[in-house]
Amino acid sequence: MATSLAVSALSLRWPDGTKVFDDLSFTIPAGHAALVGANGAGKSTMLRILAGRITPTAGSVSGTGVVGYVPQHPQAQPEDTLADALGIGGTVAALRRIEGGSAEPEDFDALGDDWDVEERATAVLDGLSLRLGALDRTVGTLSGGEATLLAIAGQLLRRPDTLLLDEPTNNLDQRARGLLTDALDRFGGTAVVVSHDLTLLEKMDSTVELYRGSVRVFGGPYSHYREVLDAEQASAEQAVTTAKGDLKAQQRDLIEARTKLDRRKRYADKAEAEKRVPPILAGLLKQKAEVSAGKHRVLHEGRVDSARDALDSAREGVRDDRAVRIAMPEPGPGLHRTQLSDGPLQVTGPERIALIGPNGAGKTTVLRRAIAAAREAEPPTVIGYVPQDVRFGPTEEGSLLDAVRDAHPDLDAQHAHAALARMLFRGRQSERIVNTLSGGERLRLALAIALLGDPAPSLLALDEPTNNLDVPSVELLVEALRAWAGALVIVSHDRAFLDLLNQTREVEIGR
Repeated sequence: MATSLAVSALSLRWPDGTKVFDDLSFTIPAGHAALVGANGAGKSTMLRILAGRITPTAGSVSGTGVVGYVPQHPQAQPEDTLADALGIGGTVAALRRIEGGSAEPEDFDALGDDWDVEERATAVLDGLSLRLGALDRTVGTLSGGEATLLAIAGQLLRRPDTLLLDEPTNNLDQRARGLLTDALDRFGGTAVVVSHDLTLLEKMDSTVELYRGSVRVFGGPYSHYREVLDAEQASAEQAVTTAKGDLKAQQRDLIEARTKLDRRKRYADKAEAEKRVPPILAGLLKQKAEVSAGKHRVLHEGRVDSARDALDSAREGVRDDRAVRIAMPEPGPGLHRTQLSDGPLQVTGPERIALIGPNGAGKTTVLRRAIAAAREAEPPTVIGYVPQDVRFGPTEEGSLLDAVRDAHPDLDAQHAHAALARMLFRGRQSERIVNTLSGGERLRLALAIALLGDPAPSLLALDEPTNNLDVPSVELLVEALRAWAGALVIVSHDRAFLDLLNQTREVEIGR
């Protein structure tokens, strides 16, 4: 039976004093919950705290019971057996020795009551359609998707009360994603899932958001969370507009009041100079005018200050993560001729093609071969390519500006800065070190490099671009790719992502 998870007064600081969380208290409802937030918000760290892998500096977590935890990058070694990866290697080995005639007490202690361990393991694997053969098969012979599902199977085998999954759909093809969703549907405990997969997020019962060190819990799936957030932001932006108008009105009233008071003062000074009133009366009138002017000035300046404070307060309600936009450049020449022509991948003009197929079908190979052929054709197609595993070679230890100029040695600093700014790396952000970037930031840097050139590319090709991205980064990428006017080829297993890209058609590999 699913139970809620309670986090109370939780704080976390790293050994160097860096504050991660400070006095957080919240409850994750029973059922299945999505944990969302921008890169760097602390989603993976929070999962590790819930899993008991990190001890918080202060506070507590209750209600988790037996925990099954699958990190973003499972730690199984290539030489490990399936039994080892499932966490039953010692138990299976003891069972085999007993079946072979061993009467050693250590073997019976290791086995305990798990006489049916192999049958239970097979049942869990079958539930994920993992028919991998003998349990002594090594992990190194599995595909990336099979290894991920195996790690999840290992945690399900523990019969957990709480299941914690960090980006479980990375490396999974469409079929495997469906198997994972089915397994979660059957899981009766509480599950907390970090994912960029919108299809999976729509299966969740609640959504927990980490934002700038605070936590909010929303009932319903990701789409409901977005509806609430969008409505709040529309209201916040309207409050800013209203506050700006009020500030302008108060500033205008202040100017008008000052003008009137100055006019009265000039009149009084002139009357005194021309001796139109007795000196004693003139002095009293002047003193009264100065007192009145002071009161009016304080009143109107106070109203302006209040209006300015109201505007500052309204602006605090507008989230800056909803306002960023990637500026895509115009594609280069040759857009309306054949872009790619190799085997199954034929791209003509500004087509938008999704390259799909199961794991191991050879999608990446097909794409790379087509790109190589197009670059060697006459005339060549200029292509911006972002591979699945984004690496920047020797400039990993250098700055973003170093990475851009290493890829384009003839580019001057001004154009390099402009390319980075289009991808939201503005000002001194170009001095950041490449290996400190998040997944979404690495993709933006790769796009900045891929879209540069003289001439500019007419085709943009991306291989599994949403892997390792948080949901806001995926949304940012979708908006950028929808604005791209050139040809587009995307390799992806993420059906929800592909459906948002206005694709022209799909090319399926390995059918």
